[in-house]
Amino acid sequence: MSRRNVAISLIATLALVSCGSSTAGTFNDDDVMFAQMMIPHHEQAIEMSDIALDPTIGASQTVIDLASRIKSEQDPEIRQMVGLLEGWEKPVTPDDGADHGSMMEGMLTIEELDQLALLSGIEFDVAWALAMIKHHEGAVKMAEDVLKSGKSTEINALARAIIDSQLGEIEELRAISGP
Repeated sequence: MSRRNVAISLIATLALVSCGSSTAGTFNDDDVMFAQMMIPHHEQAIEMSDIALDPTIGASQTVIDLASRIKSEQDPEIRQMVGLLEGWEKPVTPDDGADHGSMMEGMLTIEELDQLALLSGIEFDVAWALAMIKHHEGAVKMAEDVLKSGKSTEINALARAIIDSQLGEIEELRAISGP
């Protein structure tokens, strides 16, 4: 092989490698929308967990432990989704100006969050568990939807992780909420 052909081959290889190592990867609008919607969905789960962790609420140790775990799982997932959106050069929030809150199943209204924060003890535990079950079921549905239509391997892996962790937590929450 001539030096010219070696040089051309090397340039072509470098071009392919650099394209393959792009942080953007393959993604579509469904992946973008999932990340943009799941970020505030996760943020609300963290807000709900913060309420449970407020010592004046008097949540049980079981609820406190679960709320702590939810925060520790979902905070890094938020950072991951923000990083993906930035890598894709997409806004962290939808740029169409529409309120997509109704698209996010399981979200509590501001009034529901305020009412939850007024409860304490076992009454809080049960209400929090029921609200978090609804919230987690919404996240699982969103994750299942993106698995059907998304293209990003990172979002696919994240969606599977969300489904696995939140289905397990739903079982724990059902034990708290009672029959």
